[in-house]
Amino acid sequence: MADLLPIFDGHNDVLLRLYGRVDGARAFVAGTEDGQLDLPRAGQGGLTGGLFAVFVPSPGGFAYADSMMAGSYDVPLPDPLPTKDARGPAMAMASLLFRIEREAAGAVAICRSAAEIRAAMARGALAAVLHMEGAEAIEPSLESLDVFHAAGLRSIGPVWSRPNAFGHGVPFRFPGSPDTGPGLTDAGKALVAACNALRIMIDLSHLNKAGFWDVAALSDAPLVATHSNAHAVTASARNLTDRQLDAIRDSDGMVGLNFATCFLREDGRMDADTPLDTMLRHLDHLISRLGEDRVGFGSDFDGAMIPSAIGSAAGLPALVAAMRAHGYDEPLLRKLGTGNWLRVLEKTIG
Repeated sequence: MADLLPIFDGHNDVLLRLYGRVDGARAFVAGTEDGQLDLPRAGQGGLTGGLFAVFVPSPGGFAYADSMMAGSYDVPLPDPLPTKDARGPAMAMASLLFRIEREAAGAVAICRSAAEIRAAMARGALAAVLHMEGAEAIEPSLESLDVFHAAGLRSIGPVWSRPNAFGHGVPFRFPGSPDTGPGLTDAGKALVAACNALRIMIDLSHLNKAGFWDVAALSDAPLVATHSNAHAVTASARNLTDRQLDAIRDSDGMVGLNFATCFLREDGRMDADTPLDTMLRHLDHLISRLGEDRVGFGSDFDGAMIPSAIGSAAGLPALVAAMRAHGYDEPLLRKLGTGNWLRVLEKTIG
């Protein structure tokens, strides 16, 4: 639809949702009854592209939902995941994205540069950028990083919340601070340098405070948190403090607003009955600290409980309508929708 605001999204977990399904690629292209993101719903909502995450879950899953329904919680993190156990599932999820591209016959394009993203969007294709959420599939000596990069990897979060060979993430804790442990390991620091050299964007979203500041000191690229919110609004350990937001601003980076209700609500609860005003409060705060050129969206579709008023990618126009009613003008909406992501991706991945 021509009147939809085009939106580039900083994070989704659809590859995890469809992982292991024989018909995963076909299901994404044709549409599914479950989940939050597929090609038809992307079209209905104006979603024109995004970072598609490879995330390898811990064996046995991660039991957190019941705990996070309460007003305070501190969810124990899974044990570290060995590279030998992460490599196969990571390869399978990356392969799924390539199979989606083939199945879509031109309607989905895996992109390796900002120019390719712009070209895909211009011809009406969904622009997909391969992202890795937690680098467990890469050994500390980093040999396979070159292989993943050659396959299209252009964004990486050194850690998910569980610790690994590269650093330490923040736990799912409310109320809580991101100051939860040591920073990057020597391997993590080497990963930052290698990503700078290869022009792989570094995602700060799950790093703890010490790891964040290690990246800030080491990296020569803009600081980016693909799916994070404001700690000043919601005191979750997963959210960014004002000092962190200021560092991102000073590096000319950006933050993608996370739609997960537990990182939006002031009470920290996971609850789909969350008004869109909570998202506007975070957007207002992020814009006030970062400026209009450094804020976008990082939905966490298929990886989080999001407000029922949105529900799925098809519901993005509800958020856009709320932003218009809140007073955001059209130039700002275009920046938040696609312009800011394209700007920072051009500066990071080329």
